[in-house]
Amino acid sequence: MRAFAFFVLAGFSLTSLAEDWPRYRGASGDGKTTQQMPQVNWNDQGPKLLWKVPTTLGFSSLAIADDQAVTLVARNGSDGKLTEFIVSLDTNSGLEKWSSSLGPSNYGHDGGNSGADDNRGGDGPRSTPTIDGNRVYVYDSHLVLSCFDTQTGSLVWRHDVVSEFDGRNIKWLNATSPILAGDSVIVGGGGAGQSFLAFNKSTGDVVWKSGNETITHATPTLANINSTLQAIFFVESGLVAVDAKSGQELWRSKFPFSVSTAASPIVDNDYVYCSAGYGVGAGLFQVVNGNEANEVWFKPNELMNHWSTPVVHDGHFYGIFEFKKYGKAPLQCVSLATGEIKWSQRGFGPGNCILVDDKLIVLSDAGEVAIVEAVPSAYREVARAKVVGGKCWSTPAFSNNRIYVRSTTEAACISLD
Repeated sequence: MRAFAFFVLAGFSLTSLAEDWPRYRGASGDGKTTQQMPQVNWNDQGPKLLWKVPTTLGFSSLAIADDQAVTLVARNGSDGKLTEFIVSLDTNSGLEKWSSSLGPSNYGHDGGNSGADDNRGGDGPRSTPTIDGNRVYVYDSHLVLSCFDTQTGSLVWRHDVVSEFDGRNIKWLNATSPILAGDSVIVGGGGAGQSFLAFNKSTGDVVWKSGNETITHATPTLANINSTLQAIFFVESGLVAVDAKSGQELWRSKFPFSVSTAASPIVDNDYVYCSAGYGVGAGLFQVVNGNEANEVWFKPNELMNHWSTPVVHDGHFYGIFEFKKYGKAPLQCVSLATGEIKWSQRGFGPGNCILVDDKLIVLSDAGEVAIVEAVPSAYREVARAKVVGGKCWSTPAFSNNRIYVRSTTEAACISLD
């Protein structure tokens, strides 16, 4: 009996350390996981690359669950035209398990300048799928929300927000990812009175609709503030938080808008941070009494996270700041309380980072992966290696001691075992 109990507890302990990365910025949508980071020492041999496969066009990140990695790509459809596809890859081999076409891939803002040498612009989808059990949810560039079976890739249900809910797409088209709250899938993009939408995740039936806002490219953030689960939308008017169960507005705060807002809000207890490029800057707000957001500080034209959403850890932000600065933008540590920069390390460009235990996994826009200690005292790099080619504006993923990254040309899986 004691031996049996030991093996049960040991098995529980091992599996409890494992965690999927089933959506944009991880299971909690905050870019963090409590999984332990194994000791990393790449030296001259570099990282242990489990696989590398083509992923043509786009900045969609990888969602990881149940031995599959799901992302969006753009490639020629059956009619020969460039089309968005959802693609499922086997996490052990990288081989494609299934794919399903979505809609046309036609952003049109730079003549299809994807993978350009100067690292500017590019075509392809930028939304990340959300996996939940045997279902995966996709919100494509044309504001079409689709639910697929994770095993077969067959369509379960679909809603066209533009045609069904007077949807209003934006310049460079939708880049937001769907978020899950209980039994609901929540997205933005509808018209007056239905800008924010929640659908039953099993049936696709409308659960609630509310708001009259114009969305941005920033994926909404789901957070529990003052004991209320809320979806925080970073829209053109600023921050708008709604009750995740009813869609009722809880609080709002004005924030400047210029051209495009793409980094998601960051929540730490009752504090909410947001940032935008194009000369806007960054600000911190405190939610008071559950219905009011007071500005703590605002820094115009500073601390700009173009689309590189930071992570917060022990009272500090860690992320890639500055506007554009391709190949040069720095990874920085910033005090949450004051907005003071504690340290800055240039040379990453507008990539993204996540937090695993107490280490940052940073993906540069040129395809380098760096492991960095998340401490405010100084920049301390543990390891760095060039992993993928192409252009990397997507967010890394981490699951079961594996790092997943992708670019406009390829995806890779690094094993830390």
